[in-house]
Amino acid sequence: MTELQDRLERFETLTAECELITKLATDSAKREFYLKLSEQYRQLALDTRRAIATRAAA
Repeated sequence: MTELQDRLERFETLTAECELITKLATDSAKREFYLKLSEQYRQLALDTRRAIATRAAA
């Protein structure tokens, strides 16, 4: 299970980093890119959290 927890932590970190870059970016194209990227990482974190819960319930 620690592998999934490690992935979850990594996805959450990447989400936060992308959100920070989004806030600091002056170029609108980069801002939009990092916003979409943060949304994708957030979804991966959510999926990983669900996988952890499913394994814990089994």
